[in-house]
Amino acid sequence: MNFIEEIIEEGSKENLQFRFPPEPNGYLHLGHAKAICLNFGLAEKYGVSCNLRFDDTNPLAEDLIFTKSIQEDIKWLGFDYGKPLYASDYFTFLHECAENLIRADKAYMDDSTSEEIKEMKGDLENGGIDSPYRTRSIQENLELFDKMCKGKGDSVLRAKIDMQHQNILMRDPVIYRRIDAKHHNTGNTWKAYPMYDFAHPLSDWYEKISHSLCTLEFKEHRPFYEWLLNALELKQPHPRQIEFSRLNVEGVKLSKRHLKELVDEGVVDGWDDPRMPTLSGLRRRGFTPDSIKNFCAKVGITKRESEIERHLLEECLREELNKKSVRQMVVLDPLKLTIRNLDKFGKVIIENNPGNSDAGSRLLNYSNEFWIERADFREEANRKYHRLKIGGEVRLKGLFVVKAVDCIKDDVGNVVEVIAEYDPNSFSGMELDRKVKGTIHWVNRNECNEILIHNFDGYKKTSTMAYGEPSTSLATGYPVQFMRNGYYIRECSEVLSFNHTVSLKSSYKG
Repeated sequence: MNFIEEIIEEGSKENLQFRFPPEPNGYLHLGHAKAICLNFGLAEKYGVSCNLRFDDTNPLAEDLIFTKSIQEDIKWLGFDYGKPLYASDYFTFLHECAENLIRADKAYMDDSTSEEIKEMKGDLENGGIDSPYRTRSIQENLELFDKMCKGKGDSVLRAKIDMQHQNILMRDPVIYRRIDAKHHNTGNTWKAYPMYDFAHPLSDWYEKISHSLCTLEFKEHRPFYEWLLNALELKQPHPRQIEFSRLNVEGVKLSKRHLKELVDEGVVDGWDDPRMPTLSGLRRRGFTPDSIKNFCAKVGITKRESEIERHLLEECLREELNKKSVRQMVVLDPLKLTIRNLDKFGKVIIENNPGNSDAGSRLLNYSNEFWIERADFREEANRKYHRLKIGGEVRLKGLFVVKAVDCIKDDVGNVVEVIAEYDPNSFSGMELDRKVKGTIHWVNRNECNEILIHNFDGYKKTSTMAYGEPSTSLATGYPVQFMRNGYYIRECSEVLSFNHTVSLKSSYKG
């Protein structure tokens, strides 16, 4: 049980209500998954609902593309939010709240520029200075607010709190401003829009949220959250804001602003690029909903900021894929292998997952010509090398034992073909009179698919051609294990194109 659940258990569990309130100004990233799992997880535990509410108060940055992607990501993770809600649907209510603050002499219209307002707020060592417009009459403030809401003037509405407050965010924050832009939900109905810190607590209250859960950077915003609800004398129980640590993963920058820069500057091909730590990007990379949720569960909910090692995320995925994924034989760096004494071709049954009998098996044809990994052959090697070498033996996966007897080189001395002989008495299941330590995978050179492999190193992307068994054409929608190489997922396209998902073993060194 985390500390938030302990807080809930200590209080009344009647009328519990949770929400996940993203701003639709970008795609969700891995950090959002932690908040999603927390809020929707609590709702499931206590048998209540969790709202998906878009805090859409800035039409300059928000778009329907983002609302759509956010909904897809939450559904992909396996959570049900019912009908999505929008803070913009409450604009009339929020407008009334702003007017009520003015009538209570707790808000005023300020004609100062944003630079002047920032300068008047002071800093951590010095208190602020009252705006020259702070003493305007209630009637004048109401008239100017109405003017602003009609798209006229450059004034802003500020809460009247305390310019000497230790918390700079409480020094008369701006709560409404004029924006000339079409809103994705309300169109051109409104000319002035509430600030996030104004709309967020009121939307929570309006939806009867019991616990407003947010990350630690909003701790400094809590005094205004509570001041606003009290200043408006809203009667029903107020939501309780509780902060928890945000997700920090070693080597991964989880910032929507940073990710937007990567997209805008063309470093990546879009928000859902497999190199991106967005949920859409992770999905294309081959991460599964369960792996993301298991990762969030292992990270846990705490009050303390910390950095999680990246290999934990990979291990959560690797653990699932090892149990569930189908195995495929794919040669990434091909070298031709010819069995000169094999003239009778045949078929072999290969299990789909050695650790899962329910996964079944598949039937593959073989000939006397194969593709093997270039790294699986050396002309000469010591005893510790258990793959193919001149005079040495290995078993071809599911088939027979072969011995390399010669190799063919090109004009510059590179090996282009290995000549081998097979032992007719060494088919899989037969008892050998000697011990053969090495087993390598293969692809039938006369019956294979040419596939495009995408590998990623940070934001770098490289693509190479490889050869895979014909059944790789069936591998879509869920990562498969390329034997001895790693896990890959096929892109949803007509081309046999695979993204590298995760290695068989962690390669992250921190």
